Formats: sequence, C-alpha cells, structure tokens
Amino acid sequence: MAYPADFRDAHRRHWHDAELLFKHERWANADQLYGLSAECGLKAVMVGLGMEVGPQGAPPQRYRKHVNELWPQFVTFVSGPSTSNYVLPEGRPFDDWSITDRYAHGKGFTEAGVCPHRSAANNVRLMIQSTQQDRAL
Repeated sequence: MAYPADFRDAHRRHWHDAELLFKHERWANADQLYGLSAECGLKAVMVGLGMEVGPQGAPPQRYRKHVNELWPQFVTFVSGPSTSNYVLPEGRPFDDWSITDRYAHGKGFTEAGVCPHRSAANNVRLMIQSTQQDRAL
C-alpha cells in the first residue's frame, strides 16, 4: 500500500530518528536521515507555498530530487519578498551528501562528517518551527 506524501511529518520523523542514531554514534544512518529530514522539510515548505503536487502528494518531476540537488532549487523557489521567512544560511551544506551512501560501509562515516548535515537539517527544522504560524505549514 502506498501512503500519500506528508512531507512535514516525514521531516519530523526522520529528524527524530536521526537524533536517536546520532546519540548512539550510528553515524552512517544518522547522516542519511539528516539528509532525508532536510529534503522533506524543504518540500513541506514548498508545498505550503504553493508547489503543486500530483497523485499521492508527489512533487513535480523537476523537484523530485534529493537534498543535495534540492537545496539550491529551494533557495530559488523561495526567492522573493513574500518568502522572507524561509531563508537558509548561505552555501550548499549537502553537496557532499548522497542517497547512494546508504550502500556504503559504515566505517566511512564520522561524527565530524555528519555534523554539518545535522546542522543544516536543524536549520530546516528551526525554519519550519518559526513559520508554523503561517497558514502554509
């Protein structure tokens, strides 16, 4: 059974699980979930700001990207005066993150390598928290 997309819930769920894994020094899976948490959070904001979705809540093809590719698209999507609440720190913190790392050996992941992704995912989380009063989210 395919469940409809709920990007906000998925964002929170992935964040929570990533934090549990991080606290237990499970760097590889924590890193993957931080990336997925950030990705889902960005998509939640985009949907809230009017991004059309298809059946089951799927985003348009051009936004069916993982966070390493979606991050810069999000910055463009929210550029404009009416979206000033949806600003992220400059840079591309997920450029070195890849969904294919789920196949990598866990020994290749370190706390130092995961922390920038954790921080960036937390920025998304804080952005969503600060804008939950908006009708969009």
